[in-house]
Amino acid sequence: MKTRWRGLACLGLCAVLAWFLAEAGEIRRAAAEALALCGRSVVPALFPFLVLSILLVSLGFGELVSPHLAGLMTPLFRLPGCASSALLLGLAGGYPVGAQTAARLYQKGELTRGEAERLLAFCNNSNPVFLISVLGAGVFGSVRTGVWLWLIHILSALLTGLVFRRSGESASLQYVTRENTFQNRSFFAALVEAVQGGLTGMLSVCAFVIFFYVLAAPLAALGGRLGPLLVGLTELFSLTPLLAADGFSFVLAAGCAGWGGLSVLCQTAAVLEGSGLRLRSCLLGKVLQGLLSAALALALRGWVLG
Repeated sequence: MKTRWRGLACLGLCAVLAWFLAEAGEIRRAAAEALALCGRSVVPALFPFLVLSILLVSLGFGELVSPHLAGLMTPLFRLPGCASSALLLGLAGGYPVGAQTAARLYQKGELTRGEAERLLAFCNNSNPVFLISVLGAGVFGSVRTGVWLWLIHILSALLTGLVFRRSGESASLQYVTRENTFQNRSFFAALVEAVQGGLTGMLSVCAFVIFFYVLAAPLAALGGRLGPLLVGLTELFSLTPLLAADGFSFVLAAGCAGWGGLSVLCQTAAVLEGSGLRLRSCLLGKVLQGLLSAALALALRGWVLG
């Protein structure tokens, strides 16, 4: 079975390679556009958050906030309070900051494997700058619409976490067994590690954005509603030029932001590489969050766009 699927995958990749060779000029143009997009939007919006998230976790941010937010994280999501750092940084920093923070917490021993994988289902989220500025102001011409997209995104993430709490055990008895390690961490050593880690993560993110931007180019040519839908399922940044200021685009933008796209899943897989955590929970969580986001946007579109 594995050999057959590997053979089919190779045939598909050969077809993509043939397409790349046949349309070399268009591929080069699309890659150049994606590279400019990374320099103009992706790197400025994401790199500082990647560095900051690594630095905060290295210095014990999760351990510091754990006692204060355990009263929310434990009864709501059956997770220790330190898990709130991944949720907060993921909501503020965008993909894949939340996943990276969850992986760091697991590697530092602050979360068990089961806790970290349940956290991955709802902590990896879109950047508010993208939702409010790029989608809201840029596409719909309204910051208010962007704020609503952000609120829908947050609510769908929290609802996803509530759904996944059923598969977990209460974390309330686990705090006493976890040691605080941040006191022994040098700030400058942590800063160097954070900048290096942020650079590595940023290169990975940009590489996936460029590759999937190129793959999404022919999907955009399909037009109608199918083209934007397929592009949004593939790569989120490539969707924005295809959206209009209407109800369908509002629902599609919300749903695709919740899903994140295949590009985001690959970025998440890259930051989880070597951590020991599986991508499965994140994949299921993003599917659920995308559906919940689309449903909420469908219910609210008449009032928001009114």
